Amino acid sequence: MSAINVMSYRGYQASMTFDPDDKIIVGRVIDIDDIIGFHGESISEFENAFHEAIDDYLDACAKLDQEPDKPASGRLMLRVDPAIHAAAIKAAKRECTSLN
Repeated sequence: MSAINVMSYRGYQASMTFDPDDKIIVGRVIDIDDIIGFHGESISEFENAFHEAIDDYLDACAKLDQEPDKPASGRLMLRVDPAIHAAAIKAAKRECTSLN
């Protein structure tokens, strides 16, 4: 059975999955459409490979004059009717929670 964890660097996150057959940690950048994969035999080696993969990706995008794919921030700004906004605030207060 393999364990899955996440590591972050420069706004990107990578999954970490231990491969017991090859005895390596396999990584893939998540939440973007481009495929960026790497691996390491230790946490330190994995982290260095992850950093190198992101740095290489960003350098390649700059050389190709293309915008790198970025993960979504999770923040979404939208405009709604003030009456809906007020009702949402009241509902959040009734639930003892923040509208955010």
